[in-house]
Amino acid sequence: MVEELVAAGVALVSAGVVYVTAAARVVKQYERGVVFRLGKLRPEVRGPGLTLILPGIDRLRKVNMQIVTMPVPGQEGITRDNVTVRVDAVVYFKVTSPAEAVVRVEDYRFAVLQMAQTSLRSIIGKSELDDLLSDREKLNQGLELMIDSPAVEWGVTIDRVEIKDVSLPETMKRSMARQAEADRERRARVINADAELQASKKLAEAAKEMSQQPAALQLRLLQTVVAVAAEKNSTLVLPFPVELLRFLEKAQQNLPAVPAPSAPVAASAPETKPVQE
Repeated sequence: MVEELVAAGVALVSAGVVYVTAAARVVKQYERGVVFRLGKLRPEVRGPGLTLILPGIDRLRKVNMQIVTMPVPGQEGITRDNVTVRVDAVVYFKVTSPAEAVVRVEDYRFAVLQMAQTSLRSIIGKSELDDLLSDREKLNQGLELMIDSPAVEWGVTIDRVEIKDVSLPETMKRSMARQAEADRERRARVINADAELQASKKLAEAAKEMSQQPAALQLRLLQTVVAVAAEKNSTLVLPFPVELLRFLEKAQQNLPAVPAPSAPVAASAPETKPVQE
């Protein structure tokens, strides 16, 4: 009798262990469990930790609650200004309602991906090329609103959408490069002309100051000679300013006049007359 009770107890314990093993489920910290009992959704959502279900009756489906990073394949389209581009993007989203994400849509990841591709092509057609290249923040916000509107009904919230890259045709790249080069050349010419104007004004002021002091021109000439001689040239061409000639001419005119020496007068011999016999 005792042996039968022990055998029954062992069998009962074994059955309990088998039942617990079949019924026990572990839900991780970043997951939530949705239970279907005979195909019907249970209202409670199982939290992280150890949870038990009815084997053969209940079915537990785990839903990841982490933020999912989903790259959107490159989409080709024609912008509003008739430029063919290829745009890549990335979508960050997370599940906020596990029950709706499981019940309302077959595969919420695939649904979000398809919606992102459709919205990206729509954004390309509504935007101009300059907006795609420079005003991406505004386009990212528009993309986020377009994807988030239907995703809310699926229990999914779009956290962020970013446009990664905009690929242009080679002909368009060359045209933009020529345009940028022409614009830089125009700015360089304007800057050079402005520098010439400022330099001419400064030179005019310097010439005015030098005209008041003739010795300043001579000092400037000597500075030029020193600068040229520092280059160790074999031949030095020294310009002779006209102002220096005028200065020397004025100095010569101011010198006192020296009387010229008189020429000696030759004495004439007395004239003699011949004597007639």
